Amino acid sequence: MKAVSTDSPGERLGSYNRRTFLAGLAGTSAAFAIPESCLAFAANHSQAEPGSLPETKAPEPPPPPHHKIRFSVIGINHYHVYGQIAAVQRGGGEMVSFYAKEPDLSAEFQKRFPQVKRAASEDEILNDPSIQLIVSAIIPDERAPLGIRVMQHGKDYLSDKPGITSLEQLAQVRRVQAQTRRIYAIMYSERLEVRAAVKAGELVKAGAIGRVIQTINIAPHQIQNPGAGPRPAWFWDTSRYGGILCDVGSHQADQFLYYTNSTTADVTASQVANVAHHDHPNFQDFGDMMLHGNGGAGYVRVDWFTPDGLGTWGDGRLFILGTEGYIELRKYADIAGRKGGDHLFLVDRHQPRYINCADVDLPFGRQFVSDIVNRTQTGQDQAQAFLAAELVLKAQKQAKVLTFRP
Repeated sequence: MKAVSTDSPGERLGSYNRRTFLAGLAGTSAAFAIPESCLAFAANHSQAEPGSLPETKAPEPPPPPHHKIRFSVIGINHYHVYGQIAAVQRGGGEMVSFYAKEPDLSAEFQKRFPQVKRAASEDEILNDPSIQLIVSAIIPDERAPLGIRVMQHGKDYLSDKPGITSLEQLAQVRRVQAQTRRIYAIMYSERLEVRAAVKAGELVKAGAIGRVIQTINIAPHQIQNPGAGPRPAWFWDTSRYGGILCDVGSHQADQFLYYTNSTTADVTASQVANVAHHDHPNFQDFGDMMLHGNGGAGYVRVDWFTPDGLGTWGDGRLFILGTEGYIELRKYADIAGRKGGDHLFLVDRHQPRYINCADVDLPFGRQFVSDIVNRTQTGQDQAQAFLAAELVLKAQKQAKVLTFRP
């Protein structure tokens, strides 16, 4: 078995440098074209009129996967599991079985995947030597204990976020991962499965905005999607989901580390509140935190106040400040502007650019399956995944609890 790579995120993309990026930009493509209306937008400091720019294009077919693996699912308590499954399947994974304790969730899952066997128990899956990977979106506080059992059975693990809900769990997971050398991956989908975020990573690694100084993440969420059923009891209990910074903020901690290329980091300050959901006293609907690392600084705000009028679950925005420019992402919506999501704005020393990222490839699934086969860390750096979890767990533990006047 090959040793697990310890390359940093920056080293993994070292061959794609600033000169390569600028040469490609000079050659231009549809993705890098600068629409006149975008230049007018920059000059006038106002939103372009809806429909003034090309509409979102369908993404190009992804390249075929290079490897095949067999995987199973244990725990389907969050709908994120379907995105996790889709990523692994794109990468060459064959889903062969699943197990869930809840009959209603199992029935819905079987409607989506009628060809997949429903296992009688968790042990049936863990003891199947043909299965290489376990995917899970079980209730958050159960994810780390399950992941430990998975690794101890010689399998790799892909958890929904948050992958770990306490510092005690994190210490246990790190110890077992070091002992077993299995992969304990956490699906930070707001970077790994968002096309604009993937493109931003390419631009940052190419040096398009110089050295990154700071990331600012604004991550509002919708408390109840229209037409969806009520939230389960565990959703409202910080002891089950870890708190708002641990849960929602884990995406943003991952992005901070990745875009600043920080290998060490800590929490500067953090705070949380339950502003408007006092019927659920163990819930938190607002939080923010400041982070600092050896590659840059970060600020994160998360909340559950997306209004129904937006038309989607959240207006996720990311700002990446560099020494020679900045990038802004409108991941899921560009309010009163362009349709759809995956909007990227790049401003450098020369001009502003708008990049429609709808046709950007999502490589994580292929990379992750390849990592399982080759024992590498291309799709996700193990140390970085754990450090992102550590940051939000520290932020959650030390957060000042705010109380606002009604």
